[in-house]
Amino acid sequence: MTRIVAGSAGGRTLAVPPQGTRPTSERVREALFSRLEHLDALDGARVLDGYAGSGALGLEAASRGAAHVVLVEWGRVAADVCRKNVATLGLGDRVAVVKDRVEAYVARPVPAPWDLVLLDPPYDVPDATLAQVLEALVPALTVESVVVVERSTRSAAPPWPDGMHGFDTRRYGETAVHLGARSPDPEGDASDGSVDDAPDSAPGQDPDAPRR
Repeated sequence: MTRIVAGSAGGRTLAVPPQGTRPTSERVREALFSRLEHLDALDGARVLDGYAGSGALGLEAASRGAAHVVLVEWGRVAADVCRKNVATLGLGDRVAVVKDRVEAYVARPVPAPWDLVLLDPPYDVPDATLAQVLEALVPALTVESVVVVERSTRSAAPPWPDGMHGFDTRRYGETAVHLGARSPDPEGDASDGSVDDAPDSAPGQDPDAPRR
């Protein structure tokens, strides 16, 4: 059974596609979102949930205060499950479902930067495809944005592109959760005009300042 862990929809049960997806466990979501709340990455945030599956990650973000969430899912059955979960939780005013390939969706311009990006691709998605997605995301981020990539602990670290860096990795059983961010412009001219709150580039170091 997959449930929303906390927030306005805490405890509510989610439908899960019958096959082809790998829902993030409740334990991992609880730890991840506790970390994101510590980074002040949720309240009022614009969130992209790529490879959405059941939509559990993006819906958890909406439950915890995100203002706008887009669930991107290519599978027809999974996209339908996402829509059902959005309706069941009554989050249709804040959560949109887009049936599309993630690499195609992120290649298009967005009206405003993403504050939080959640990527939980199937483990068989090649690093080259993930690298393409991450590279396309760089212009859609600010130095205060957080990017989450969930992979197997047997996989290499995400292929962070130029303009992005990893700053933390946590492991939970067979799951590795990597956190990244847009790197400050070398000239100090970041997209939001400030680089003071950018996370440290060394993985495992915990930024003291709130992110947003």
